[in-house]
Amino acid sequence: MTTRGGRDRRTRKRLLDAATRLFAERGLKYVTVRAICRAARANVAAVNYHFGDKMGLYREVLEDAASVVTKMTAEAIAAGEGLPAEERFRAYVRINCQHIFRAGPKNRLQQLMHRELQEPTEMLDTIIERVWKPRFEYLGGIVGELLGLPPDDDRVGRALLSVHAQIVMFKPSPVQLRMGRNVERIVDPADVAEHIIAFSLAGFEAYRAAAAVPAAAGRL
Repeated sequence: MTTRGGRDRRTRKRLLDAATRLFAERGLKYVTVRAICRAARANVAAVNYHFGDKMGLYREVLEDAASVVTKMTAEAIAAGEGLPAEERFRAYVRINCQHIFRAGPKNRLQQLMHRELQEPTEMLDTIIERVWKPRFEYLGGIVGELLGLPPDDDRVGRALLSVHAQIVMFKPSPVQLRMGRNVERIVDPADVAEHIIAFSLAGFEAYRAAAAVPAAAGRL
C-alpha cells in the first residue's frame, strides 16, 4: 500500500530532478512552474506545496549543486593535508579533474552553477561565500606559497584564475563531442590533470623568476 508520505517524497524528487534539468538548460527566468510540473508529471500546485514557490524550489536545487562543489573542495583539502605546497596543488588539480570528467558533458549541477554566475539571482552572494571563496582562498594560499608572494598579490589572483580556466576549458562539453576523435584523444582525465599541473608549475616558476629580478637588481 502506497502511503501519502511516500507519494509526496516521490513527487518532491521528480520536481527537483525536473527543475534541475530545466533551470540548467534555460535559467530561472525562462522556466515556468507549469513547465516544471509538466516535466515532473505533477499537479501544478505541487511546487507551492513542497517548496513555497518557484524561488524556493530554485533555492533547493542550487543548494544541491553547491554541496557537490563544496564536497569536492573538502576532498581536495583533505588529500593535501600536511603535504608541501606543490603536492597540495597536484592533489587539488587531480581531484577537480576527476570529478569534472566523471560528471561528463551533461552535468546538470555544474551547468546550474555556471548559469547562476552568468545570470545571477538573489542566491549569488550565498554561493560565493559558501562555494567559491573557500576554493579560491585555499588555492590562492597554495599558489602564493609556490610563487613566494602574498595571497592577495595580483599575480597570485591571475595565476589561480588561470588554473581554473584550464580545468573549465578541458571539461567534457558538447563542443568536444563535435570536434572528433583528435580532440577526444587529448582530453583523457588523467593526462589532462598532469598537463595542467606541469603547465601551471612551469608558469609559476616563470612568475617566481620574474618577481626575483627587481630585488636582485637592487642589490647591485
